[in-house]
Amino acid sequence: MIDDSRPIFQQIAERVEGDILDETLKEESQVPSTNEFAAFYRINPATAAKGINLLVDEGILYKRRGIGMFVAPGAREAVLKKRREQFYEQYVRPLTIEARKLGIDGTQLAGLIQRSAVDTEGSMAP
Repeated sequence: MIDDSRPIFQQIAERVEGDILDETLKEESQVPSTNEFAAFYRINPATAAKGINLLVDEGILYKRRGIGMFVAPGAREAVLKKRREQFYEQYVRPLTIEARKLGIDGTQLAGLIQRSAVDTEGSMAP
């Protein structure tokens, strides 16, 4: 489950974000401890802590002294906003740049995206 091409701590943070997005982890619910992440992924607890602390720094998680880490109120919306911006930068911008190079205007590009959405609709999970 760990991808060697990216830092492990980032993957831990993304895993927690994914669990928040799909509501496996709800607001105010407790997040697994860094030791639990370390044991599960067979990594150093400091690496797991670095991933969790990224989310604390972003306000997605917060610490209850002596108890553990919890999902912050508004965390799902914050993660959605962050991921949508990443989606735009990683996929939409390069797509529109390539479309422009190919002479595809906005209307044509929207049509191609709609066609792709229809083509893949049957294969997408609800």
